[in-house]
Amino acid sequence: MSRIASTFKRLSGQGRKVLIPFLTAGDPEPEFTVPMMHQMVEAGADIIELGVPFSDPMADGPVIQRASERALHHRVSLRRVLSMVKQFRERDSLTPVVLMGYLNPIERMGYAEFVAAAQDAGVDGVLTVDMPPEEADEILPLLKKAEIDPIFLLAPTSTSERIKKVDAVGQGYLYYVSLKGVTGAGHLDLDDVKRKVEHIRALSTLPVGVGFGVKDAETAAKMAVIADAVVVGSVLVSQVEKNSGQPEQIAAAITTLLSEMRAAMDKAG
Repeated sequence: MSRIASTFKRLSGQGRKVLIPFLTAGDPEPEFTVPMMHQMVEAGADIIELGVPFSDPMADGPVIQRASERALHHRVSLRRVLSMVKQFRERDSLTPVVLMGYLNPIERMGYAEFVAAAQDAGVDGVLTVDMPPEEADEILPLLKKAEIDPIFLLAPTSTSERIKKVDAVGQGYLYYVSLKGVTGAGHLDLDDVKRKVEHIRALSTLPVGVGFGVKDAETAAKMAVIADAVVVGSVLVSQVEKNSGQPEQIAAAITTLLSEMRAAMDKAG
């Protein structure tokens, strides 16, 4: 059983939901990332989504776009992100790490080389925003052999046929994008999210994580009642800008937010 699957199974047995924070690797500087990952775990993170900086992150809103720009300014490449995961694994062999990013850096490295390097680093899952299942035939067997979960997105517009297609090839969990738009945008309609998650569950055996639009502990708690996992990104990344040049304050702000979300999610049951 993969680290991701065992995490969902363990928390489900405890009557708790999975908290998945997102962090852009290398933002605000490369040396910040690995210590922040450890602090996230201490604050209640169950799985970490680590963003691979990319110059054209079309699914991301301005907050995460600017985070990618800051990381790229420090020349944080895919290879460097993998080295960060490997460093994280020196102290933490249990917390799953999912790489979230775009296809171009992976294609440039080459599928076989990327998967081998990700396996060596201790990556548990790969969520490639612009690689739909129809274009994943080449990499899926490599990921399966390396025991790395391919994670795919579902949207409010996803049809039943699409849900079944993603469920057939995906592993780990399904990432439901709760809003039409980019990360950090819009206002959540929780009733609509609930209906869609129920529809997905009727067609899939994988856990459902919901992201986009989770901005505070109250929203995280409400989402935990609906979904198997709560994914939070932009509100955490925004703390880097708000506390520019003050890494200790950035870390304190992020861990406080995560601790509040973890407590609220656990209380919500």
